[in-house]
Order: sequence, then C-alpha cells, then structure tokens
Amino acid sequence: MNDSLRAARIATFVYFSLCGTLMGTWVVNIPAIEERVGITHATLGGLLVLLGLGAFLGMQVAGRLTDSLGARVVVPATGVLCSAALVLPGLPQEPWTLAGALLVFGFCNGCLDVSMNAHAVHVEKAYGRPVMSAFHATFSVGGVLAALVGAATASAGLSPAAGMAAMGALGIAIALVTARALLPTAPTSADTGAAGRTEPAPAAEHRGTSRRIWVLAALALMVMLCEGAANDWSALHLKDVLGAPASTAAFAYGTFAATMTIGRLLADHLVARFGSMAILRYGAATAAVGITIVTVSPWIWAAFAGWALFGLGLSGCVPQLFSAAGHADPSAAGANVSRVAGLGYVGMLAGPAAIGWLTHLVALNHAFVLLILLCAITAVAAGILRTGSDRTREMAVSSS
Repeated sequence: MNDSLRAARIATFVYFSLCGTLMGTWVVNIPAIEERVGITHATLGGLLVLLGLGAFLGMQVAGRLTDSLGARVVVPATGVLCSAALVLPGLPQEPWTLAGALLVFGFCNGCLDVSMNAHAVHVEKAYGRPVMSAFHATFSVGGVLAALVGAATASAGLSPAAGMAAMGALGIAIALVTARALLPTAPTSADTGAAGRTEPAPAAEHRGTSRRIWVLAALALMVMLCEGAANDWSALHLKDVLGAPASTAAFAYGTFAATMTIGRLLADHLVARFGSMAILRYGAATAAVGITIVTVSPWIWAAFAGWALFGLGLSGCVPQLFSAAGHADPSAAGANVSRVAGLGYVGMLAGPAAIGWLTHLVALNHAFVLLILLCAITAVAAGILRTGSDRTREMAVSSS
C-alpha cells in the first residue's frame, strides 16, 4: 500500500467528517433560528422539505459532474460551496428568506454527499477490500463534533450566524487543504466500461445494470426511512408511550446513534469476512428484531435495548448499498450513487412523516410495524448484493 493511497483514504475521512459537521451545525442551531425568525414547528417542517429537495437536486447534478470532471475536482469544490452556504440559514429574519437559504444549503450539501461517496468508491476499489462503512461512521462523528462546537459557541454568546460563519470558514480551509490528497481519478466517458473497454456496453447489459441500481435505490429508501423514523420518534416513543421523563427519553436516540456509529466502525471487517450480502441481510434482520422489541415491550430498559439493536442492525446497510451502486459501473459511479443516495434521502425525509401519519390511526409504538416490514423486506431482498465470492462461500459451507 503506497502513501498516496493511504493519504487519499484519510482525506476521504476528512470530507465525510466535514459533511457531517456542517449538517450538524445547522441542526444544533435550529431552535435559535426558529425563535429568531418567529415560525412554528409546523412551518419549520415545511421549510425542511426544501432542504431535502435541494439535497436531492444537488445529488443528481453532482453525480454526473463527478463522472465527467472527476472526484478530485468536484469533491473539494462542493466542500467549499457547502461550507460557504452554511452561513445562509443563520442570516434570515423572514420565513421566505430562510426557505431560500435552506434550498441552497441543501443543494450544496447534496453535491458534497454524492461526490465524496463516489470518491470513497474509488478508494475502496484501490484498496481491494471493504472500507466504505468506516467513512460513513466519520459522518456521524462529525455530527458529534458539531454538537460540541454548537454548545461552546452558544455558551460564549455567539449568534447562530456568527457561529455558523466561523464553522463555514474553517470548513472552506479544510476542504482546500485536503484536496491535494484525493485520488487523481481521471474523468471517464460513458462508453468506457469497467474493464477499460472502449466499446459501448451491450444494451441488455446496460438495462440489467440500470434495473439493479433501481433495486438498490429502493432498498436504500426503505433502510433510510427507518433511520429517519428513529431520528425523530425514538425519544418521543419513550416519553409518550412508556412515560419516561424527558431527560431519560433523550437517551433513546443517543443509544441508537451510538450503536450505529460503532456498527459502522466494525462493518468493514465483517464485510471482508462474510460479504456485503450477509451484512445487509443479517443487519436488516437484526434491526427488525430490535424495532419489534421497541414495538411490544412495556419496559424502558427493553426499549433501550431495542433501539440499540435497531441502530446496530441498520449501521452497515446503507454503506453496502452505496458501495454496490458505485462498483456496478465504474464509468458511471457518480450517477449511480446519486440515484441510490437520492432515493435514500427521500426515505430519510419520508420516515418521520410516514410514522406521524400512522399515529392518526394507531398508537405510536404500533406505527413502528411499518419499520418491521421494511426491515424484513430488505433482509429478503439482500440477495441483490450476492457476488461470486458469496457463492463460493456458500458452496464451501454446504460441502462441509
């Protein structure tokens, strides 16, 4: 392993952490911004749809740009743009200006998200072993850093705009300094295949790859819908259903997030040993068991255990789907990742809303049956990730 490849991996860690920190900085400032602009929770919920819409559009644009210009160009450029755009939501005094700011920030964040994932696919291919899950773990670490910095700036009396501007300026510096370590991935044309051929791929092969990408995208939507539901409803479940005090209920999401981060740090080693299909299948099955415990248990301690299992099970699923999309056709890695990530992001936004709608019909814990079903479907459909090494492993097990 040469030094340039190791440096590229470290740089990818930095960009994932930067993306998580920038998004986390916005999240921790939401209460102060909501109060300053003078909007209700319902209005804020509507404005957040624009953040998601901007991210979805940015993902589609960045995917194609990354394929045509190369990740080494697009990743630092989008890192700078996203860092600069961070200050925008901290400035508005009116709802309509906040709406525009969130649309722009979401667009830039979506661009950074897809381009850094596309570069992560290149790094993983160069390493010749799974490394994707650890990158996603550092995104979560970035969110923790944002919470710590947000608490420090608030205690220092800084306004949201000042704190977000400072973090944005630091992000611009980090994005520029880290750029030189990225892999010099050459732009690939649409007629260049995975093995370096210069002839167009057969139409049947292209259709097969396209169908596979959309299956991966549908699975990403289901998995990330589950993640989004946990983000918004885990604490409320303990408080409203089990009667836990607010201080205790807050640890429900913390438990989920902690086990998800730990799981992603461990997932690459497990993928190398058991294969990505096994991680998706048994991870989704574990998540289904966890959320079933949450749904039926009347005890707070069991609910914590359920949320922990839910986070642990989901932790390795999304990285495997993104990785499979990127490796399906190296000449279109950015576009394929953008499709999977884009539909997954729709799921992340839809999760809280879907559970909220179901609570008009059934109790909150009973609404979690939807999450059980989605995890079960994902486990059954995990065969989409089956590779030649998986078949060899299965034959070895059956012969023994």
